[in-house]
Amino acid sequence: MNTHAMHCACAETSSASLDRAEAEIQKSWLLRVWLASGIFFMALPGTLLGFSNLLAISAHHGSAFLPPAWMEGHGHAQVFGWIGSFVLGIGFYSQPARDRSALNVQRASVLLWVPGVALRWFANIYGWHWRILVPLSAVMEGVAMLLFLAAARHHKRSDAPADKSSGSMPLWMVAVLMSTAGFAGAVFFNAFECVRLALGGASPSFPHALDQRYLVLLGWGFLAPVVWGFSARWLPVLLGLPALKRSLFALALVLDGVGVCAGLLGAIQAAALLLAAGAIACVLGLGMLARPVASARTRGVHASFPFFARMPYIWLQVAAGLGIWAAWADTSGGIWGASRHALTVGFAATMVFTIGPRILPNFIGVVRIFSLRLMLLSLVALQVGCTLRVSAEPLAYENIVPFAWKLLPLSGVLELTGVLLFALNLALTIVAGKSAFVAAKPAEQA
Repeated sequence: MNTHAMHCACAETSSASLDRAEAEIQKSWLLRVWLASGIFFMALPGTLLGFSNLLAISAHHGSAFLPPAWMEGHGHAQVFGWIGSFVLGIGFYSQPARDRSALNVQRASVLLWVPGVALRWFANIYGWHWRILVPLSAVMEGVAMLLFLAAARHHKRSDAPADKSSGSMPLWMVAVLMSTAGFAGAVFFNAFECVRLALGGASPSFPHALDQRYLVLLGWGFLAPVVWGFSARWLPVLLGLPALKRSLFALALVLDGVGVCAGLLGAIQAAALLLAAGAIACVLGLGMLARPVASARTRGVHASFPFFARMPYIWLQVAAGLGIWAAWADTSGGIWGASRHALTVGFAATMVFTIGPRILPNFIGVVRIFSLRLMLLSLVALQVGCTLRVSAEPLAYENIVPFAWKLLPLSGVLELTGVLLFALNLALTIVAGKSAFVAAKPAEQA
C-alpha cells in the first residue's frame, strides 16, 4: 500500500512538472506573438509612416499642411504598438502561469491589444468612420490593459527579492511599477479623450495643448521610468557597474513623477526643469559615469554592447536639455520635436536595440540573437540617423540653417534602415533561432 502511494505521488509530481514545463513553453509562444506584433508596428505603421511624414515635411519645409492625425498615428504605433506590446508581453511572461485561465487572460489581452492599435492607425491615416473606430480601438486597448493589471494584481510572489539593506521593495521594481502606472494612465487618458473626440471633435487628432500634456505622460511617465527600472535591474551586472546609489535613484524617480504631474497641469517650464534634474540624478544613481568594477558580460551579443548600453543615457540628457530650450524658445515645433526624438529614438529605442538582443532570446526560449553583425549595423544606423535628426530639426524648423531641411530625409533613411535591420534580426531569431527547449525535452521524457 505504501509502495503504491509512493508511485502515485511520484506520478503526480512528474505530471505537475510536465504541466509547468508545458506552461512555460506556451508562455514563450505567447511572448513571441507579442514581440512579433511589436516588430510589425515598429517597422511598418510606426517607422515607415514616420519616414513618409518626414519626407513630406522636408519637401514643404514645415508640417502645417500635414494632417496631425498622421503624426499621431505614427506615434501611437510606435509607443503603443511597439514598446507597449514588448512591455505587456514581457510583463505577462514574468507572471507565473498558475493554470490555463492565466494563459487565457493573456490570449484575450493580445487579441484585444493588437487589433486595437491597428484600428487606431487605420482610422488616423484613412479617416474612414473614425468616430466609431477611434473610440472602439481605445476601448479595446483599455480592456486589454485592465486584463493585464488584473493578472499583475494576482501576481504575488513570496520569494520576491527585497533590498537587503532596508528590507523594502527594490528600487528597480518601484521604477517599473511607476512606469506601469504611467502606461495605464496613458491608455485610459487616451480612451477618455478618444470618446470625447468621437462625440464632438472635428478630426481624429488631439488638440495641440492636450497633445503636449499627453506626450509628457507617454515620454516621461512611461518610457523613461520603464527604461530606468530595467537598467537598474540589469546594467550593473551586464556592464560591471558599481552598486546602485539608492538615494540618487530614488530622487530621480521623485523628480520625474513631480515633473510629469507639472506637465499634465500645463506648467511646461517647471516640468522641463524637474525632468532634467531627474535625468541627471538617474545617471548618477545608476553609476553610468563611474568606472566599472567588473568586466562587462558580452556573451551572446556584439562586443560593442558596453558602449551602446551607455549611449541611451547620453541621449536622455540631450532630450532633457532640449526640453528646457523648447519650453522657453520653441516657436515652430522643431525643438520640441528634437527633444522627443532624442527621448523616444535616442534613449528608448537605443536601449531596446542594445538590451533586446541580450535578453529577448532567453525570454522566448532561444539560445542567442540570430546575427551579431546585424545587431551592430542596426545600432550604428540608428545612432547616426538620430544624431542627424536631432541636430537638424531645430535648425530647420526654427529657420536657423535652411540647409538642415536636406539632412532630415537622410536621417530618416538611416533610422529606417536601423529599424528594419533590428526587426529582421529579431524576426529571424524568433523563426529560425535554436530553441533552448530542445535540450530539455529528453530529460523531461526520461
